[in-house]
Amino acid sequence: MSNGSRRLHLLDWIALGLLLVGVVCVLAGALPVSDASATVKRLVPLLLFLGTVIILAELTAAAEVFDVVATRLSILARGHYAVLFLLCVALAAGTTMGLNLDTTAVLLTPVLLALATKLAVEPLPLAMTTVWLANTASLLLPVSNLTNLLAANRVALAPAAFAGRMWLPQLVSIVVTGVFLWVFYWRRGGSEYSVPVRHEPADRVLFRIAGVAVLLFVAGILVGVPIGIASSAAAGLLVIAFAARRRSTLRWALLPWRLLVFVIGLFLVVETINRHGLADLVHALIGSSDGAAGAARAAGTGAALSNLVNNLPAYVAGESVVPVGNHNQLLALLVGTNVGPIITPWASLATLLWYERCTASGVRVPMKRFVWTSAGLAVTALTATVAALLVTS
Repeated sequence: MSNGSRRLHLLDWIALGLLLVGVVCVLAGALPVSDASATVKRLVPLLLFLGTVIILAELTAAAEVFDVVATRLSILARGHYAVLFLLCVALAAGTTMGLNLDTTAVLLTPVLLALATKLAVEPLPLAMTTVWLANTASLLLPVSNLTNLLAANRVALAPAAFAGRMWLPQLVSIVVTGVFLWVFYWRRGGSEYSVPVRHEPADRVLFRIAGVAVLLFVAGILVGVPIGIASSAAAGLLVIAFAARRRSTLRWALLPWRLLVFVIGLFLVVETINRHGLADLVHALIGSSDGAAGAARAAGTGAALSNLVNNLPAYVAGESVVPVGNHNQLLALLVGTNVGPIITPWASLATLLWYERCTASGVRVPMKRFVWTSAGLAVTALTATVAALLVTS
């Protein structure tokens, strides 16, 4: 391995630095050991899910499932640009809802950017499709977003019940996102493109096993299997398959240590800040009403804090001050921290990872245009989605 390949990335240093700050907070007494222990215990099942679902997604990509699906969708559209748009929206939304937003940002983004090159179409519309829907399509299931897992535990909703509560807000959010994507990015891309040849996976056995693993994972969580067990079983199935047929793909880099370290450090730091004034400020902004006004304040506060810092600390800070019985207000906060963090590149980890992938692929993201179109989407989608949430209450 070369020295360059061993060099830590900027995001690696951020994750390690955040964990170090969290540990210092505990050692210095700013965060009591009992509170830190309770925080880490709460995170254990979430970390198990995050680690295994990323491995599942990485191996699914290595089995060329995303490549096959994306290419076949472009063939299905038969060269019609508008149909391709609808199918890309469906693919990005489905990947986010069924796996999670990081899968869309990290794995689907380079697939769609490569597809843009193959079809000789502008890559920015496809890139914006993945980043916006990685966030705005992450409301439906507990697995779609780490914040959903926290909220589902708080309101004691099983995956099917959670989906029953959130399906209308999710539908509204996707529709609004689709409108913004078409108006601001896709509509000037032309009317037709050259239909590519069908993509054949190098190993059809691995391809089929990966497809089955993903379907079993989604089915498992819908019927009530604990999410960590469902993701572990699906990832384990794929690990066994790759060990038998393509062992070289299995490497320690598949384990998303940076994401896991980032989450632990972030939660320790936010818990510390909460104890020293943040909770009071957030409570003043959110209030304690479970009606429409309280929901609007919670969603707006969650979105604003997400774009200032990050959606994970924004949700944790908001959750700590929302009264236990205020389910509407808590889910509105969730909407704010899922749909809202699209204005700044650091607003969600998925957005940050997406920006890194775009840069690595040589796709320039015009930041001024990104910010103002994302701000318009955030405000519009947030308003419509919270309204839909209140309708289903």
